[in-house]
Amino acid sequence: MSSTEELREQVRVRYAEAATAVRGGATNVEVNHKLSDQLQIVDDGCGDSCCGGTTGTVDDGFGAGLYDAAQQGDLPAEALAASLGCGNPTAVAALRAGERVLDLGSGGGIDVLLSARRVGETGFAYGVDMTDEMLELARDNAAKAGATNVEFLKGTIEDVPLPDASVDVVISNCVINLSVDKPRVLAEMFRVLTPGGRIGISDVVAEDHLSAADRAERGSYVGCIAGALSRSEYLEGLAAVGFVDAEVEFTHAAADGMHSAIVRATKPLG
Repeated sequence: MSSTEELREQVRVRYAEAATAVRGGATNVEVNHKLSDQLQIVDDGCGDSCCGGTTGTVDDGFGAGLYDAAQQGDLPAEALAASLGCGNPTAVAALRAGERVLDLGSGGGIDVLLSARRVGETGFAYGVDMTDEMLELARDNAAKAGATNVEFLKGTIEDVPLPDASVDVVISNCVINLSVDKPRVLAEMFRVLTPGGRIGISDVVAEDHLSAADRAERGSYVGCIAGALSRSEYLEGLAAVGFVDAEVEFTHAAADGMHSAIVRATKPLG
């Protein structure tokens, strides 16, 4: 396989293992802890990778700890256990009743289920994931939650299986940094959004002074660190495909000079 194919396969295997662990009864802390140990994340004093803590307790900056008690209360335990993200995109996307939402890299379905609740019966929430094990888990979670306004689709975030201008909002939680072709992902987000649509993304983002080599020194690609864009690269990439009013807001540390961040932008009406 090419290096690109190898990276994508590493990501797929990692999330397949996470889904299998959840089905085996693992908690969110146990899944995150196991994956972090496997990835040998660089110890930068932060103690965590973006996609999971290295401690044995819930870290409020990662995974299920980012969702408040009210959100967690009505979700299947398996959806919470499979949460491996660095943010809570549903909290920043300002979802409204009747909107159509797409979650890129939907995993066990936590953000899709929360989005479906926010947009209500007149809205709809899609999830796209490339991992069969995660898709099966997400569909089971949707059934347990009684969610009827959701659909989980198999595909990659570089080639979204939805038509042009089909959704109002695109969200994602610590997944774009894992893509092997980030310009294509940004272009796909723009393509599937309706004019006036918006993105509300949680992702790991590097400070501008860090080179690609610097990022690789701080953690692995599949650990959400080495493949992260810098703030300037994110803003330039969004502008290049046509987004306006883009902003990248750092929220909490993920590694030395790298942060979990909120990324927002809008597709022009014209």
